[in-house]
Amino acid sequence: MQSNSFEVMGKKRVSLSVSELNRQVKQLLEASFLQIWVEGELTSFAKPSSGHWYFTLKDNKAQIRCAMFKGQNQRLRFTPKEGDKVVVRTKVSLYEGRGDYQLIVESMEPAGAGDLQKAFEQLKATLAAEGLFDQNAKKALPPQPKAIAVVTSPTGAAIHDILTVLKRRFPEIKVTIYPTAVQGEGAAAEIARMIELANLHKTTDVIIVGRGGGSLEDLWAFNEEVVARAIYESELPIVSAVGHEVDFTIADFVSDYRAPTPSAAAEKLSPDQYEWQQNLDHLIERIQHAMRRKIAIETQTLNGLRSHIKHPGNKLQDHLVRLKELNTRLDQSQSRHLTKLNQTLHTLHQRLYSQSPADKVATANNTVKHEFQKLTRSMTHTLETKQQQLIRNIRTLEAVSPLATISRGYAIISSEKNPVIRSVDDVKQGEQLKTQLTDGYIHSQIVSIEPSSH
Repeated sequence: MQSNSFEVMGKKRVSLSVSELNRQVKQLLEASFLQIWVEGELTSFAKPSSGHWYFTLKDNKAQIRCAMFKGQNQRLRFTPKEGDKVVVRTKVSLYEGRGDYQLIVESMEPAGAGDLQKAFEQLKATLAAEGLFDQNAKKALPPQPKAIAVVTSPTGAAIHDILTVLKRRFPEIKVTIYPTAVQGEGAAAEIARMIELANLHKTTDVIIVGRGGGSLEDLWAFNEEVVARAIYESELPIVSAVGHEVDFTIADFVSDYRAPTPSAAAEKLSPDQYEWQQNLDHLIERIQHAMRRKIAIETQTLNGLRSHIKHPGNKLQDHLVRLKELNTRLDQSQSRHLTKLNQTLHTLHQRLYSQSPADKVATANNTVKHEFQKLTRSMTHTLETKQQQLIRNIRTLEAVSPLATISRGYAIISSEKNPVIRSVDDVKQGEQLKTQLTDGYIHSQIVSIEPSSH
């Protein structure tokens, strides 16, 4: 805290600067009045290029400066003007630079709008409970209306927008205006009477009920129960087109279709004439193509029938030519057939001759004789070869046979344990021996064993 101390008559005192005083007062105000509602009349209304609004709110005894910044005022659903009575939701603050206390406005609505909103919600709940908003009760819109009734002000922006759209999209649609006031006292009853009158005349296919934008109070005629019941009881389907896209009225909920704007209602009910023209051109082109194709087919059929119609003399001459042609073809066919039979007979005769048994027997005998000679030569050669091999084998056996060795003065000695004794170490004294000679065997017993001295 910025302060100065000084003495007065010997006593020390503390003083605040102006800016510090304003700061503390601002904090005190903002803490004491967090959010309040204030009602009054707009005056000194200013809208500078910054987008913020500055104005004064007054009653018959006092006034207070106010500021509403751009972020808040852009969300308003109506445009306030000098002299309007409004209710604002605000915070109390202080502009420190001048020491002026002011209101920082967060939202604004026309004075009395709170009561209107309450009445709107009460009527909406009542009618909903009665089934006036039931989707099953809503009537289908005509796909291609020939005539449209418009219940609105004959001088308002709504009728101008509707007529402009219909003229652009499908000017052939007939429009009947049922003029009525759309705001103020008695407007609701007048709107309901025009809806009933349009149903009584039955000269149109559908009804548009609506008006341009405005505040909740401006649109209130379309929130009246008499209008809601007239819409619900209408035999003709009704499109509501009240205000802008963000505006909702009781008429919107009861009607068979809710359009966000009067222009949108006209768009919904009217086809695009250019699209229709394109479709029509396409259909005409298809019909022309089908007709040309049909004519071509019928012409082709006619030419075909015409070509089959001939003079009897010409037809007889054609048959005679045809008969001669068939005669020639028959002769040629018979000649070809006889030739083919002769060729077949000759082929069979040759095949039969080639299959004669005598030739086959002679051929077989020659084959047998030739094979017998080959077999005899082969056997003789084989026997000679085997005989020579046998002689060689005998000579080989004789060369290695023990008998040949024995015949040269040698003998083979064996015992019961050793079939061939090669060393004195293979026998023992007293052991029986068997000696094989060329012409027999000698049985003996070892008396003594004398190893060689070398």
